[in-house]
Amino acid sequence: MAAFEYAPAPESRAVVDIAPSYGLFIDGEFTEGTSTGTGSGTGTGDGLRKTVSPATEEVLSEYTQANAEDVDRAVKAARKAFGTWSALPGAERAKYLFRIARIIQERSRELAVLETLDNGKPIRETRDGDLPLVAAHFFYYAGWADKLAYAGYGPEPRPLGVAGQVIPWNFPLLMLAWKIAPALATGNTVVLKPAETTPLSALFFADICRQAGLPRGVVNIVTGDGATGAALVGHPDIDKIAFTGSTAVGKEIARTAAGTRKKVTLELGGKGANIVFDDAPIDQAVEGIVNGIFFNQGQVCCAGSRLLVQESVQEELLDALKRRLSTLRVGDPLDKNTDVGAINSAEQLARISELADSGETEGAERWSAPCELPSSGYWFAPTLFTGVTQAHRIAREEIFGPVLSVLTFRTPDEAVAKANNTPYGLSAGVWTEKGSRMLKMARELRAGVVWSNTFNKFDPASPFGGYKESGSGREGGRHGLEGYLDV
Repeated sequence: MAAFEYAPAPESRAVVDIAPSYGLFIDGEFTEGTSTGTGSGTGTGDGLRKTVSPATEEVLSEYTQANAEDVDRAVKAARKAFGTWSALPGAERAKYLFRIARIIQERSRELAVLETLDNGKPIRETRDGDLPLVAAHFFYYAGWADKLAYAGYGPEPRPLGVAGQVIPWNFPLLMLAWKIAPALATGNTVVLKPAETTPLSALFFADICRQAGLPRGVVNIVTGDGATGAALVGHPDIDKIAFTGSTAVGKEIARTAAGTRKKVTLELGGKGANIVFDDAPIDQAVEGIVNGIFFNQGQVCCAGSRLLVQESVQEELLDALKRRLSTLRVGDPLDKNTDVGAINSAEQLARISELADSGETEGAERWSAPCELPSSGYWFAPTLFTGVTQAHRIAREEIFGPVLSVLTFRTPDEAVAKANNTPYGLSAGVWTEKGSRMLKMARELRAGVVWSNTFNKFDPASPFGGYKESGSGREGGRHGLEGYLDV
């Protein structure tokens, strides 16, 4: 059956006013970096980087490359603000968080379009997924601000001080909310560094902080590449480090913090298993598989990038999955009909392509959805591999792209053994109609999150985090408060 034809339905980008260049947000004001030196306050000069739209390669804006001196200014501003902010009653801090949440809701269309332009993900995802969750996290932690004595961390839990936070490019604004909301609720102040390819939503959030009347220095935003992040992590006056990103960088951060007083939470890579038993509803499982690996172009740390399917239903499931992938619409992320958008950067596209090529070289069978990719920008067709063994690189390494590796199993024990045969332990999905089997699998899988007959479902009240090389600590829920409290 032919796929439905949809007329283009682009979201207007006129709702977003992107400045030609941006400085740093320090002590409640935008200021130029020390390496820019123009005196204009616009962030123009030599210490600049460009951020581009992954869908078109259009330069969206320039932003400041913060150096160690800039980071030091931001940390000092946060330290100065900490005394007053931490002394506020929790109910007063909550007012600011509630105000930020409401402003995010009011500006959600603007922020969704901005995120799609800078990141490349479909507008449907930013509009219907990211932005509602961003506001929900601020609402949720606003509710905790005056109830910390009842969170289970002692009758008078105290904030740590200044939190240095480094976030990735795959969910720029959502990861900001995961980090900043609990930090502010618990009385900490923040210096946050967004990813070098997606700085814009964090800079717009700085404006939201001013709009909400947040006291100066409570939130500071420093932009730049890995050198900026290293300066922030290594700063001696940082009390807490929160990082989401690659396992390799997470290990380096752990080495830097070792032997210091800094508290560290790390949310790192993953190679999640999506396990389909022979009694699972096939159509429902197919939708969960698609959501598990092709949501956000597979650029998700907890993506279900390994499909483990019981041998007896492998053929039926794969036929249904290929039919479904053939209907996915790849293209303009601002089009409301688009299912799969652009890869975030040329560097990431090169890594995806290299790993996919290795799958073919090592003998797996490659199948890509039939689709016409745009001529400009960074694109990769939804792809799956069959005939994959546990020795293949595509079954072991995090691809962070729209590539699914298919393996088979015969018994539940074999499924558990294969799912756990990875250095990662962030997520897993189990598809079965038997409640007893589901509970048994959830108990035996070494994953921080196990979804039952669904995948990639999040809630601010639910903790998220991993085992092994997927990190340490939890974000979200009551558990997410602990990383920002002296307990």
